[in-house]
Amino acid sequence: MIRRASDYDESDVRIRPSRRGSRPRSKDRPAHEDAVPGFVIGVDRGRYTVLVAKGAGGRDERGKPWPERTVTAMKARELGRKGIVVGDEVDLVGDTSGGPDGLARIVRLTERRSVLRRTADDTDPVERVIVANADQLVIVSALANPEPRPRMIDRCLVAAYDAGLDPLLVLTKADLADADAFLASYAPLDVRSVVTATGESGFEGLEALQEQLVDRISVFIGHSGVGKSTLVNGLVPDAQRATGVVNDYTGRGRHTSSSAVALRLPDRSGWVIDTPGVRSFGLAHVDLDRIIQHFPDLEPGTAECPRGCTHDEEECALDAWVASGRAGPAGSSRLESLRRLLRARSGEAAD
Repeated sequence: MIRRASDYDESDVRIRPSRRGSRPRSKDRPAHEDAVPGFVIGVDRGRYTVLVAKGAGGRDERGKPWPERTVTAMKARELGRKGIVVGDEVDLVGDTSGGPDGLARIVRLTERRSVLRRTADDTDPVERVIVANADQLVIVSALANPEPRPRMIDRCLVAAYDAGLDPLLVLTKADLADADAFLASYAPLDVRSVVTATGESGFEGLEALQEQLVDRISVFIGHSGVGKSTLVNGLVPDAQRATGVVNDYTGRGRHTSSSAVALRLPDRSGWVIDTPGVRSFGLAHVDLDRIIQHFPDLEPGTAECPRGCTHDEEECALDAWVASGRAGPAGSSRLESLRRLLRARSGEAAD
């Protein structure tokens, strides 16, 4: 007999119990007490290269501590959207032997001591973390071929001050142009500097740069074509970072480094982090007050400024502060340097 739809009622319907969601999800997460600490030295498409120290992870079958090794890892789901970058200190579980087919999981991210970040431009609210736990920012600029870009250097200085990093200015290609006049404009900022050149006897200034990098994690940054990767190859001969040439028509270099990588200095205690060449450095995330804090001779003078003062306007009290002599003999040039950095932050002096 053929039954019509109207002949059915709920007793004829068999409901299968759903397994999905039948078991309450626990908020507890594993403690991972056996996790192994590591240092992220490379990031590539969702895979992380992590350096694990000697002895971390236990002993082998012969009872000897495991040697220092690099481990390939992925981020554990429990970390959610937390980003991991070069310089991060992390905890690993899984296969931490460093074998060619091994894959570990990053389950914890240690609190960062410092963060270098930038935005795509000065209106972009999204911050992009470049490197974590660095000590100093090495700003590399050529004196010629390509021509130096002071506004780009100023922006990098602002980023260094904001991140709490010590800035170091490295000028390359001094065999093509004199460095003294250019350095004079940065003298009021008391920024350390190293000048390098390619001479008849080889790479000049490399030893002076090495001395500035000992016992530190140093991030190298600069726009394409300034010789940044050439410097890194000189400091770490096994790095084999790709180098490029400058276009004769545009005066710009070609991007040769595609991702950041941490490299240990040979025979010295210290790390160099090489980053891809940049053509812009957005500073939308930077608080102006943090820049002023790096001018302790001028900061007290801002107490008399009107509310909302940008410190680059007629009503700014810093002019009177400098005129009174309370900022010291270099007060005038220091104030101009401060305002130059503030304009770089606001985008008014962007190149």
